Amino acid sequence: MKIKTLSLVPALMLAAGISHSAFAAQGVAFVHGTGQQSDAYNDYWTGSFVDTVRQGLPNSSNYTVINCDFDQYMWADAASGCLAGQLTTFINNKNITDLTLITHSNGGNVVRWILSNPTWDSRYPNIISKVTRTIALAPSSGGTPLADAVIAGNSFEQSLGWLLGYGSDAVKQQQVSWMESYNAQWLYGTPNRPNLPSRFETVVGSDVESAVWDSDSYCGGYQNQVGLEVTQNWLDSCSDGFLNCSSQSLAGVVWFTDKSRTQGGEPLSHQQSRRNCFGLPNMLKNRI
Repeated sequence: MKIKTLSLVPALMLAAGISHSAFAAQGVAFVHGTGQQSDAYNDYWTGSFVDTVRQGLPNSSNYTVINCDFDQYMWADAASGCLAGQLTTFINNKNITDLTLITHSNGGNVVRWILSNPTWDSRYPNIISKVTRTIALAPSSGGTPLADAVIAGNSFEQSLGWLLGYGSDAVKQQQVSWMESYNAQWLYGTPNRPNLPSRFETVVGSDVESAVWDSDSYCGGYQNQVGLEVTQNWLDSCSDGFLNCSSQSLAGVVWFTDKSRTQGGEPLSHQQSRRNCFGLPNMLKNRI
């Protein structure tokens, strides 16, 4: 009599105390913000940030760093289409079943586009089924008045060029009234809208410090801190120099606001929330 050995596998797994979930492959993808990236590992996040965070995985090699053109509208093929392609390749190559996305700034909007519009692209449903959590660092969920200033072409345009670029589609998209419209019609996760299909939790940056005598002001680059200190003058008192706290916390749920958990109770400027500053990568490592 031929023994059907395959039928014994589930029973043997249970007897050994092993569940199907033990064979799940956990992965993490780092999704950059506005801009066209070709080496986001070094240029956007830095290796020390990425390499610290991925140590929280059971298999630290199960990570990917996205490189796309996020100067485009979030639904554009070069933006969400590129992201969908790279995530699909990563999921397939590593057999990922449990995916955490770590986004920064406008990257959170591109991810929300995919999570909110499963019928837009045939690749989206498989991605959505694998994503269990998005950790959005300083997401521009409600846009920023600075984008309005750039598009208006007023005196801020020159001082904001280093931060936003000049009038790209992504900058237009992050105007406050435009994001309000997208949130009302196309995107999930904001008040009075359907929930996103998986947890979307945010880290909110609340201030900028640029005192020349304070060593903390040099994390992420001192000149960036100075620039963000200037732009903060046109934002709410609670802001990271680019985004108001209200914009960062608009979608999903707030995991924490910087000073409540960072080393030394330091704030995270918009630059520092994608850098190895004040224990942030270690918190992310422990979170995943």
